[in-house]
Amino acid sequence: MTGIEARDTELKKELNATLQARRELGEEYESALVDSFLEKVDQRIDGAVERRLRRQLAEQQMVVARDARSPKPTDSFGERFGFGIVTLVAAIPLSGIGGGVAGLRGLLVTWIGIVGVNVVQAVRTNPGLFRGWGRHKSAKDEDRWED
Repeated sequence: MTGIEARDTELKKELNATLQARRELGEEYESALVDSFLEKVDQRIDGAVERRLRRQLAEQQMVVARDARSPKPTDSFGERFGFGIVTLVAAIPLSGIGGGVAGLRGLLVTWIGIVGVNVVQAVRTNPGLFRGWGRHKSAKDEDRWED
């Protein structure tokens, strides 16, 4: 059994225990039981995100240590497209959580984060993406085309 399957089994056991407790305690405790279960789910998600972030940070530190700052030739359209799709799929529950917890502000912060992650990914795969922004054409630039 892999780690993911073990965690899924644990979560199923927690859900079954919560449902059993609800049956035994009655509807008046339903809200508290649901909150307790959701807290456990939140902790599980937080742990998974923290592990991923630590792994990504370690990978980035290795890349910097090797001085491999340029994009890898394996960065393909499919990978970039897949990243965009994954962030949009993740945006659905994140929007619900952000909007549910903090209303419009939470929703805005969530989407700013999602857009930010995608901008960072775009810059990572295309290092010159934003070079020249805000630069205005001078008379010299126009003269080059007339030669």
